[in-house]
Amino acid sequence: MTVKRLALRGYAAVVAVAAATAVVLPAATAQASGTKLTHSQAAAKLRAAGVSWTSSGHCSDRNRKNCTSFSQINSGTVDGVIAFKRASGCRTTITGGTETGHARGRYSHWNGYKVDIAPTTCVTRYIKRHYDYIGRRGDGAPMYRTSAGNVYANEGNHWDITYK
Repeated sequence: MTVKRLALRGYAAVVAVAAATAVVLPAATAQASGTKLTHSQAAAKLRAAGVSWTSSGHCSDRNRKNCTSFSQINSGTVDGVIAFKRASGCRTTITGGTETGHARGRYSHWNGYKVDIAPTTCVTRYIKRHYDYIGRRGDGAPMYRTSAGNVYANEGNHWDITYK
């Protein structure tokens, strides 16, 4: 074999590895947010883990802003809330899910990436002691980032959490 043919084979191997990597990376990114859950599926997982939720309208209709819905929430978001509860040992109450009425965007409540939780003393203390302060959001809410890249923003009457 000539050096030229070896070089071409080496180049082909590099291209094959790059192509395989390009296929693997998007799957890993998509997997981080998981699959979409129904309200019932998410509620069952949260209930089993001891995470509670409240709704000012006493409802779960995704299309009513006074409801708290988990319809179309990412499984990674549910897993993130459960992991937070277990790590912090705090009573964790979700006050906002995928229902209408929240800000729009790629990583929004509606798209399943965000939840709001009640700001108990235990929750706030844990976030401030264990996560990195990263500055203020455009609306002035102080933000804290976990080592996994999740962002907790203190909006005063709740913590707005983004799980990516």
